[in-house]
Amino acid sequence: MANLRAALVLWLELGRGGVVHVVVSPGSRSAPLAVAAALLEPAGLVLHTALDERSAAFFALGLGRALGAPAAVVTTSGSAVAQLLPACVEADHGTIPLLLLSADRPLRLKGCGANQSVNQEQFLRASCRAFLQADGAGLAAMDSLAVERLARECLARCRGQAGGAPPGAVHLNLPLEEPLHGDGAALAALAAQLAMALAGAGEQGLVGVKAVDLAGPPPAGPPGLPTRAPGASPPDALARSSSPGLEAPSPWLAGTLGLDPDLPGVVVAGPWRGLPQRWSGHRAALLQWQRRSGWPVLADGLSGLRGDQELAVVAGYDLLLESPSADLAPRQVLRLGSLPASRRLERWLAGLPARQVLVSEGDPRPLDPLGRIEGQDATGLAGWLAGLEASRSGGLGGAPSSASVALAGAWQRAEAGVQAALERELSGPPQDGLGWSEPALARALARLLPEGLPLMLANSSPVRDWESFVDGRSPARPVLGFRGASGIDGTLSEACGLAEALGACVLLSGDLALLHDSNGWLWRPQLRGRLTVVLVDNQGGGIFEQLPIRCPPEAGLDFERLFAMPQPVDPLALAALHGVPARKVAAPADLPAQLAWALAQPFSLLVVCTDRRRDAALRQRLRTMASQHLPP
Repeated sequence: MANLRAALVLWLELGRGGVVHVVVSPGSRSAPLAVAAALLEPAGLVLHTALDERSAAFFALGLGRALGAPAAVVTTSGSAVAQLLPACVEADHGTIPLLLLSADRPLRLKGCGANQSVNQEQFLRASCRAFLQADGAGLAAMDSLAVERLARECLARCRGQAGGAPPGAVHLNLPLEEPLHGDGAALAALAAQLAMALAGAGEQGLVGVKAVDLAGPPPAGPPGLPTRAPGASPPDALARSSSPGLEAPSPWLAGTLGLDPDLPGVVVAGPWRGLPQRWSGHRAALLQWQRRSGWPVLADGLSGLRGDQELAVVAGYDLLLESPSADLAPRQVLRLGSLPASRRLERWLAGLPARQVLVSEGDPRPLDPLGRIEGQDATGLAGWLAGLEASRSGGLGGAPSSASVALAGAWQRAEAGVQAALERELSGPPQDGLGWSEPALARALARLLPEGLPLMLANSSPVRDWESFVDGRSPARPVLGFRGASGIDGTLSEACGLAEALGACVLLSGDLALLHDSNGWLWRPQLRGRLTVVLVDNQGGGIFEQLPIRCPPEAGLDFERLFAMPQPVDPLALAALHGVPARKVAAPADLPAQLAWALAQPFSLLVVCTDRRRDAALRQRLRTMASQHLPP
C-alpha cells in the first residue's frame, strides 16, 4: 500500500502539471502505477490500455503531437522497456513531449541474477531529454515532497523547459519493492480515502488533492533482506543523463539574424514541429512577413500552410525544381524548421548563391544538413520577426519592392502552369483504363476530404505524393506526419492517438507501413475519436520503385524479395478480424461515395489497389513534364 500511495502522489503531481492521458501496458512490477492511475480516473485522469508497449508509446506520441502536452506511458520491467525506443527516437527528432515510466526491481536485486532484472536504465538514454530515477530502495522509500519534485523535474525536461533543449521524451525509472499487490479490503479503504479527498477538492479535482490527504503508515522492507545491495552507494533520486549537446544554449540564440525585406527572396516552410499552442502566432508572423516582403512561400505538405487563402503558397516546387530556371532564383531564403522531403529542393538550396537564415520553433539543435545557413534562430518565427522589426529604424513598414514582386510573379506563373498540367494528367478517368494511380489518388483526396478534417500522412510514398502532386489551393486542413526519423514504426497507433486527441482523423498509408503496426487495430474497442484509414495497396514497398535499385537484367537481382517484400495478407480480412468495417474501392468513380461511407464510421478502412511499377514511371513522366511550365 505504501507503493500505491507513492504512485498516487506521483500521478497527482503529474496531473497538476498537465498530464491528462496515461497509457498502461500489463505487468506485475508496474501494478502500483497502473492501479493508482485507475483510482484517479474519477478525478479526470484519462486511462488507455494497450497490450503492446510499442503500440502504446506510439499512441501516446500521437496524443502529444496533437495536444502539445506529454502523455504518459507505463510499462513493467525488463524487455518491455526496450519496446519504447522507436517512439522515443521519433519524439526526440520530432520534438514531441513524451513521458515514459518504467517499473524496475529495487537496487538490491540488480546485477545479481534476479529474474527480469536488466540494464533498462540504459535502453532509452541516447534519445531522451533526461533519464531520472526514484530511490534505489523503491519509490515508497521517498517522502511525498521528493516524489513531487521528481514529477516536476520530469515535466520540465519533457517540455523543454530546462537546459535549453526542445520538447522530447523523458525516461523515469521507478524501482518498486515487494510486496506489490494490496488486498481487496486495503484497496477499497484507499479508494474511499481518495474519494473523500477528491470530494473535498471540489471542482479543483486533481489539483486540489494533496499528498497529506493520502498519508499512510511508513513502508516496511521485506523481512530479512537489506534495503540496498552490500557495498552499494545510495542512489541519486534524481539521476539524469540528457542527450549530448542539449544542455548548452544554442550559439545562434544571441543577436538577430536579419534578412532584407526589400530584396527578393523566398520562404521555405518545412514540416511544422512546433507545439500547437504556437501555431496561430507562427501563421500571423508569416503573413506579416509576406505582406511586407512579397516573398512566395514554398510550403511542404506537412507545413500546415497549404490551402491558406491569405498566403501566396507554392505547392509544386518539387516538380518545378527538376530543371530549375534561373528566373526563380532568389537572393535570400528564409527557411522555417527542418527541410521538406524534396531532394530536388535540397539540391537547389545547396547550390543557391543566396543568403539563407533558418528559424526553428524552440529547437536549438542544428537543422541544416546542407551547411548553407548563416545562422539559426530558435525563438520561433514570431520572436525572430519581432527582433528584426526592433532592429530596424522605422520597423517593418512599407510595401514589397518591384524586384520581389517580379520574383513572386515568376513563381506564381510557374505554379499555375504546373498545376494546370497536373490537372490535365491526373483528373478524370485514367487514360489507360487501369484504375487509380497514387498521384491521382492523393490529388483527389485533397479535394474530397472535408475542410478542416485532420489528415495524417504515413512515411514513404504517401507523404511524397502529397508534397509533389496535390494542389496547394485544396481545402485547408491540419496535415500531420511523423517525419522526425522517417520510419514506418507505429503508423496506425500514431493515427489512433491523433484521432483520440483531435476527435477525428484520416490516415493515408501504404500497405507495408500499415502491416508493420497491425497491433494498432487493437485500439478499436476503446478509441473515442473517429479514424478513417485509406490504404494504398500496391503489393509491397512502392517507395523502392522510385529509387534506382531495380537494374537490368532483372534475373541478376531479386528486387521483389529484397526490397518490395509483398506480403500475402488480405487487409480487408485483417480489419474484419479486429471488428473494423472495411471496403475496397473498385473504381475511381466510386471514391466519393465510399469515402462518405467510411467517414461516417467510428473506425473504418478503405483499400485502393494500385500498380507500383506503373506509378513510378508516371511520377517520372510528370516531373519531366513540369519543366515545360517554367518561366521563359
